[in-house]
This record gives sequence, structure tokens and C-alpha cells, in this order.
Amino acid sequence: MTTKPNASADTSRRAFLATTTAAAVSTIMPRRLFGQQGNAAPSQRVRIAGIGCGGMGGRDIAKLTALGAEYVALCDVDDERAAVTFKAHPDARRYKDFREMIEKEAKNIDAVSVGTPDHIHAVAAMAAIQAGKHVYVQKPLTQTLHECRVLTEAARKSGVMTSMGNQGHGTEGSRVTNEWIQAGIIGEVREVHCWSDRPSGWWKQGLLRPTDTPPVPPTLDWNLWLGPVRERPYHQAYVPHNWRGWWDFGTGALGDMGCHIIDHPVWALNLGAPATIESRITLDGSFISKKERNFETYPIAAIITYDFPARGNLPPVRLTWYDCGLMPPTPIEMPAGEKLPDNGVLYVGSKGKMYHGSHGGMPKLLPETLVEQASAVPQTIARSPGHYEEWYQACMGGKRPVDNFDYAGPLTETVLLGVLALRSPGMRLEWDGENQKMKNAPELNQYVHKEYRAGWSL
Repeated sequence: MTTKPNASADTSRRAFLATTTAAAVSTIMPRRLFGQQGNAAPSQRVRIAGIGCGGMGGRDIAKLTALGAEYVALCDVDDERAAVTFKAHPDARRYKDFREMIEKEAKNIDAVSVGTPDHIHAVAAMAAIQAGKHVYVQKPLTQTLHECRVLTEAARKSGVMTSMGNQGHGTEGSRVTNEWIQAGIIGEVREVHCWSDRPSGWWKQGLLRPTDTPPVPPTLDWNLWLGPVRERPYHQAYVPHNWRGWWDFGTGALGDMGCHIIDHPVWALNLGAPATIESRITLDGSFISKKERNFETYPIAAIITYDFPARGNLPPVRLTWYDCGLMPPTPIEMPAGEKLPDNGVLYVGSKGKMYHGSHGGMPKLLPETLVEQASAVPQTIARSPGHYEEWYQACMGGKRPVDNFDYAGPLTETVLLGVLALRSPGMRLEWDGENQKMKNAPELNQYVHKEYRAGWSL
């Protein structure tokens, strides 16, 4: 157990956090501030509470700890899943209910990291924001469109520093992609293709709800794992790994990878909200209609088409998403023996094409004769010290992260619109972004948000 600092020490520490200048954090924080291996003096460290300590949440905690963060409290509903992180932070106070943790630790922490399944993101992040804490949330930012809009607005009003777990947004490749497109290297872009190999080999979709009721593992608090979601019996088909494929808990392949992949055309082309969305889905290799849908899990594979309107001098854009190994045709300009990556983006311009992998991979041009012209494009976008570094430095008083909720929120809304379209395959849906309503399919508006269980709220 760590002891609560005295008032003078706490005041000194908070003064340090508030007065660190942007210039001091425009690059990676000097190691002299933190000592070796991130061992900072208590007055020079951001104190964080972690919600979700296994899987990606545990990796987030490890990354931030390496930058100098002090995790003073940890929350996870599964002791076994969180065991590695708990062992790495023996002095951190432990909780199973994040609501209790934030209430009890409010005076001891500066920030919160959220690395839980999708259905917990919004309620956990909102609790942190309402407590006035900086917050880092894994992608997608939320599970529903309403949660996304409300959380984004709450973060803006609070002034806390926010970031979504979209690591590729901080890469060199993401900036080069922007600069080449904005310099007109491939000309006017009206067509974009995005694809992912998920969920194939990662988790299963196209499933019915299990009917057997195995016992809950003794290390797991199943009620808290469900959180705001309607009750159902525990089953290993949901935890610890396969929750992404279930409508009640995850957001499917698009929710998992869309924020990593669609991020880059959204940023480079300033896409904004789509006007229409249309999905085609398959459960067994053939595309099916709405009446045949299994609404317990996401389809095995999908193709989703977004149409974005013109933006100022920029033309309309059609963006097509493919998952489960479905991909666009190989560009005819692609050199023999080369192929598109398993996850990535292809931009089709009036002068050429460009593609890159997931997570902000370095772009490649087609035809290759465009490379010489691209090499002369100057840097016009500030470089990132690193995805995690951006948020940590912001918590220390530095610049706002590029992937803050004012960007990550609308990006997530675009992703979640594609998820919503899976409920009505084959129908061209018209979206009213301002009011978050489907204009020509009002039956879908019930899925813009979901009813929470008693005791849970935003």
C-alpha cells in the first residue's frame, strides 16, 4: 500500500503538473526528469488509476509506466486475467468496481486509463471525466453512437486531456500520407478502400447464444464484467477473448480495426460524417438479406460502403470497408509478385494510387514513377513524440494530443455507423449526423443507444 502524500507535497506535485510548459514537452520528456527506467520522483510523476488490467489494458499500463507514470490504483473484474499487471504494481490499491475506485481515489490520482471490453468504455471514461481526471480510452471510444457523442461533449466541456488508443495516429506514415494527399501527388481522391483480416483467426462470429450454463470462474466477478449490459449467464464463449463478436459486448471486426484503418483517410481527406451507408453481409459465404440475420453475433464477413459529401473544394468520396479477408481487387499498377497487406488502405486518385498497412504504415505509390515527385513534398504536419507520449506529456501540462476526443469521437461515430448498418443489410441508409438519427430507417434508431441496467449510467 502506498501512503497518501501530505498536503504540501501534494500541492507541490500539482504545481509542477500545472506549470510544465509546452516547450518542455514538445519532444519526448528528458530522462533526467524521470531517472532510469521511468523511476521518477513522486513529485514529477502523473498518478494514474487503471481500469482493465489484462490484455490491451495491461499493455497500456506497461507503456505508460515506462514513461514515468505511477499507477496507484488498479481495477479489474478478473484476478487471473489481471495477475501479471497486479504483480508488476504490488503497491497499487486493488478494486473490482471502477466506480468505487474513482470515488475513493479521486484525491490521489490525476488520470485514468481504460482498457476494458467495448461495452464498459463509455461508463468508465465518463466516471473519470466527471471526477475531473485526464482519461485514456482504448478504441473504439464507445460501443454506441449516443455514448460517443455524449462522452466527446463531456470531455470538451471539462477541459481534461483525452486520447483514444489509436496508436497509428502518432506514426510517421500517417503524417506522410496526409502530406502526399494534400500535395496532390495522386490527384483528386474520390475512392478509398479499407480492409481487415479480422475476425478470421481471432474470434468467431455468426454464432447463436450458448444454451449451457457453466459455473463462473472463482476469479471473475461476472456481474461487474457485464456492467451496464442486460443480464445473461456466464459462458466462456464471451470471456476472456471472444466478446468482440457479440452485439451486446463488442463492435465486431469493424469496431476492432476500423479506428486503426479508417482513421487515415478520415484524417487525410477531412471526411467528416457520411451521408449514406450500406452493408452487405455473409454468414456462410453467400450474401444474405436482413430477415436471415442472426442478431446475437456479428456476421462472418461484411462489405460496408460509406458515401461522404463534398467538403469545400474537396470532392465527394466513396469509402468501402471489407473484413474477414475480403479485399478490393489488386491494382493493375502493382508490380508482379507484390500484393496488398492483410490490413490496410488503398486510395484511388485521378493521377495515381497509394496504399499502406494498418496502424499508420508508410504509404507506397502506384505507379512508382510518382515517388520522385513525392520526395519533394515538405513536412507540413508536426511530428509526434509517440502515441502514448502525447497523452502522458499532456497530463504533465503539455500540448493536447492530436487524437483527443474531439477527433477520436467523430472518427468512432463513423466506424459505429458502419456497425449500425450491419443491422439492415442491403439498404442504403441516410444519416442525420447532427441529430443522430437514420432518416429513412427509423427502426434502427433504437440501436443508436442501449438501455443500461439499474445502477449504471453515463
